[in-house]
Amino acid sequence: MFRPTFAEIDLSAIEHNVRAIRARVGPHVRIMPAVKADGYGHGAIEVGKTCLSAGADVLCVASIEEAADLRESGIEAPILILGCLLPDAVEAVLDYELATTVCDLAYAEALSKAALARGTRPEVHLKVDTGMGRLGVDADRAVEFGCAISELGGLKMAGLFTHFPSADEADKSFTLEQISLFRRVVESVKKRGISVGLVHASNSGGILAYPEADFDAVRPGVIVYGVYPSSEVEKSIELKPAMSLKTRIVYLKNVAPGSSVSYGRTYVVNRRSVIATVPVGYADGYPRSLSNKGSALVRGCRVPVVGRVCMDQSLVDVTDVPDVQVGDEVVLYGGGWEFLDLTTTAESIGTIPYELMCAVSARVPRVYRKSSDFQAECS
Repeated sequence: MFRPTFAEIDLSAIEHNVRAIRARVGPHVRIMPAVKADGYGHGAIEVGKTCLSAGADVLCVASIEEAADLRESGIEAPILILGCLLPDAVEAVLDYELATTVCDLAYAEALSKAALARGTRPEVHLKVDTGMGRLGVDADRAVEFGCAISELGGLKMAGLFTHFPSADEADKSFTLEQISLFRRVVESVKKRGISVGLVHASNSGGILAYPEADFDAVRPGVIVYGVYPSSEVEKSIELKPAMSLKTRIVYLKNVAPGSSVSYGRTYVVNRRSVIATVPVGYADGYPRSLSNKGSALVRGCRVPVVGRVCMDQSLVDVTDVPDVQVGDEVVLYGGGWEFLDLTTTAESIGTIPYELMCAVSARVPRVYRKSSDFQAECS
């Protein structure tokens, strides 16, 4: 790597988090991690393989393209596409042997027709909307739709599921209503003699706070990567963060008092300073909103991000770092430092850690290691 900016991914942390989820849900509940969005920016292939080796059962993605990448990497485990697909996608679904979400009859009919023509029987999971308001058949239509799907040839009903929009909030009333409604839907569908397969509902917030919603399977997302979904959620599982964003100092500049740095001259030094240039910017996914707000770590010292974050470069004030040199490592996220925690950083700019992780762009190499030694102590 000639440009020394990279995301370090601790696969041991991923393993730990999956095993912690297993310890929470027990041996009989399937674990279906979400590895969509390139594994929340961590790298879907490496994360997927690590999750499976740690005991996960099914991988969940958002699109056929994401599923295809996993299949072409050699992953043979079941893969469920959580998003809706159009009828023109059915041949690819069959080619890659994927399970798909159904909540639209036109898609289901197209898949059935293609499957019958090939003599195959793809798995489908019926999604019910119990309050997310995004995808899914309305709860009062679930039985009718389930009957229609079961009457189509060539399809195997492998799951019935819903999604929680607020399971990571302190107020539990809405999620409890969802769980109750979903139970009624499941019972009603089963009473019509329809084999529903896996019943699943819980995302990360649900796993942490609602063991009564484990059903047959759970779909952990952000907790796989060592991040809690919100500050309000119950931290009932000990997690280990997996991502650290790192770079190195490529230039040092002595700056006189009263001088400005970077675009817009938004930062003016008030003393003789040493400013370091680091090769990371918003094109790498390091947010421009961290301009004059972010922090970094250099030689064990906390240093501020100064001036505007540029497309390819950012500046940090290293005046108080002893013996600072070109080539010194700079930690921007993670590394075991609480002030560089993804959640802390996200909150400082009014966003969520999911966005920071997913924003790390493709031009930032992912470097994988298997060690949980992220221990550090900031002085």
